[in-house]
Order: sequence, then C-alpha cells, then structure tokens
Amino acid sequence: QVQLVESGGGLVQAGDSLRLSCAASGRTFSSYAMGWFRQAPGKEREFVAAIGWSGGNTLYSDSVKGRFTISRDNAKNTVYLQMNSLKPEDTAVYYCAADARTYRNDLLVGGKEYNYWGQGTQVTVSS
Repeated sequence: QVQLVESGGGLVQAGDSLRLSCAASGRTFSSYAMGWFRQAPGKEREFVAAIGWSGGNTLYSDSVKGRFTISRDNAKNTVYLQMNSLKPEDTAVYYCAADARTYRNDLLVGGKEYNYWGQGTQVTVSS
C-alpha cells in the first residue's frame, strides 16, 4: 500500500513558477512509475507527466511540454513537478499517482491504469 500526499500548490500570476511535491509512504515507492494529472472545474482529469521508476524516462502532455519538468528523489520518496511559465489554463487540482507495476519502463497516460492517488493540490493561475 502506498499513500501519496501532494503539496506546493497556490495562487500565482501568469508567467510565474511553482514546484509541486508528492511525498509517498511505503518501501515500494522506488519501484513504481509515477504520474501527475490535473482536473479543472467542469473538465475531465487529464494526464500531465509521468516518470519511470529510476527517473531515467519521462513523458509529457503536449500542453505542458517544454514548461513542466517531472523528477523524483527515491531517497526521499518524493516526486516533483516543476511548473514554469504558468498560464491561466493550467489552473486545476493537481494529483500525483503511482503505477504499482514494479520496475516497468513503459509509462502510462491513462488515469484508470494508476493504482494509488493523492488528495490533490490546487493550482490557480491568474491572468
């Protein structure tokens, strides 16, 4: 079982940066690929980024590619999402999720394929 707790959200202006963190409990964190998703009001949850268990491979949605960076520190059981050049359309609740298929290098973009989820952190970008 893995518990995930996101932090780092807030209210910022367009063009600003934020770094989200997702702290995980459990000894198996380092063997899981991790993902970030977001959900804006009235919209479906969408994939943002994913990172392999070792941190060696990453995947981004087209909407954030070049602006967001996903990373992880397995020694700290934490995954990060560095968000730069934020836009009002980035406003959403951001969730981290864990893929419990251990030591896999293929990254998943479907939310239903992830096994564990955090409670989310709100990011609001004003224009």
